[in-house]
Amino acid sequence: MRIFLTGGTGYLGRAILDALVRGGQHVDALVRTTDAAADVQRRGAYPVLGNLMQPATWRDAAAVADGIIHAATEYGARVRTVDQAALDVICALPSREDRFVIYTSGNSVLGPAPLVVDETAAANPPDSMMWRQAHEARVLALQSSGMRAIVVRPGIVYGGRRGIVGDLLKEASNGLIRIIGSGENHWPLVYNRDVGELYLRLVKTPAASGIYHATDGADETVNDLVSAIASHTALPPTIRRVPLPEARKKMGSYADILALDQRLASTRSRAIGWSPTLHSASGAVPRLLEEWRMEEKR
Repeated sequence: MRIFLTGGTGYLGRAILDALVRGGQHVDALVRTTDAAADVQRRGAYPVLGNLMQPATWRDAAAVADGIIHAATEYGARVRTVDQAALDVICALPSREDRFVIYTSGNSVLGPAPLVVDETAAANPPDSMMWRQAHEARVLALQSSGMRAIVVRPGIVYGGRRGIVGDLLKEASNGLIRIIGSGENHWPLVYNRDVGELYLRLVKTPAASGIYHATDGADETVNDLVSAIASHTALPPTIRRVPLPEARKKMGSYADILALDQRLASTRSRAIGWSPTLHSASGAVPRLLEEWRMEEKR
């Protein structure tokens, strides 16, 4: 199967690309630089040199694909604009009943979820994520044309040096971990390689469509995770709890995302046979620290 992938050199996209290649798929990965193209080739995929904001550089590659996976993201003020530009092209491609589209969303679109919710829960995004809900709906509407349309909502991804958990590991190594709010809020977490395997399973499951969560199933608070990290560092770090109003002044709406209390289940993902290999970020801290140190040496 031929798959066109955006974001294949990003944090989550790399895990998706590697899982697809392991699964025997032909992956055309959009990249912006020759260095990124070389990296994609080394990992067994085929680079398409272009830019999401320049559709002429990648539209043809997407048009001939059996499936399109949009995993690219932009950080900062342009995130909505870039995501919309990608969907403008993807959603305008000729419909084919044998084609699928997988859109990468995120857990924050659900808003506060202090009680466990799964994929059947209504979205309730904070104001800063309202656009994400609209983009999900736009992709799911493709089902009316006969295509398989899928939305994946990964939890907070961990593994390696990048991501929110990677930042906590870095802070711990520097002797000071900052927690937004009390730390009693739950984070829905998931190992990066496990998310990649969910995408592969969705690709290979012809009946799969709709919304799928990707979480490891643990019921962990931020304090649980930070305590586990602190207990495995050579010198216990100082832990500072930053009041949410103070954090908003420095981080804007992102502070509210970090302070969300969410307990998410991946009921539909498990129903198609997906089972994460890591079931707790707190329980896997020694492994995560080793991964973090190994990547530092590269």
